[in-house]
Amino acid sequence: MNVVSIMAHQDDEMRCLGTMLKCQQRGDRLVFITLTDGSNGLLERARMTRAEAARIRHEEMASLAGAVDAAYVSLGEHDEFLYDTEAVRMALIQAIRETEAGLIFTHHHEDYNADHVTTHRLVQQCAMHACLPMLATDAPPLAEHPAIFCVEPHGPVVFPASHFVDISAFEHRKAELLSRHRSQEQAMRQAVGSGFDQLCACPDAYWGQKVGCAFAEPFRPMAARGAVKPWPVLP
Repeated sequence: MNVVSIMAHQDDEMRCLGTMLKCQQRGDRLVFITLTDGSNGLLERARMTRAEAARIRHEEMASLAGAVDAAYVSLGEHDEFLYDTEAVRMALIQAIRETEAGLIFTHHHEDYNADHVTTHRLVQQCAMHACLPMLATDAPPLAEHPAIFCVEPHGPVVFPASHFVDISAFEHRKAELLSRHRSQEQAMRQAVGSGFDQLCACPDAYWGQKVGCAFAEPFRPMAARGAVKPWPVLP
């Protein structure tokens, strides 16, 4: 099965990366899709040009993807100005079809960031159309609707998790891979005083304690037609 992270920004995969690594262990192929160019995420270099910032974010995400032998696609929309337009919908439908997604991870519908919320709505709509023939793209429609799970958002949002994946064996590797987002490591230490190691370990340990393991990632199925499956999907 092809397991696809569809997120607004480079590094948003942090809430599902451990599960993706576990999926890869069982034989799944991994793909990362970002909708924006990430160009407004460099706090310490706020005056950098958009093109230069986007280049840095792209290289960091490509480095992570390459380290796990995964594909990486970015739609390149302007970071913090992501909108639900016809062009963006068609580009995402094409990307979902091209990757032959069987399992998608994306943002929850409640989130602190508008790009994240817009991404959730785009995935909901575009995954449905990715397996229908009405909207033509270069890639053919999917044979069936992919399963979709939403990741836990950052911040004081009550996340109604219903599915949990034990990632204890992958926690260290997850943090190690995320450190390839060097610009974001610096930005988050400046903004919230924590790097990827703490930003992953604290919530993962919290959810792990809830379900009886060292580290776990929580998920919620997307409430959309076709996105919920009557069989086990997560590893």
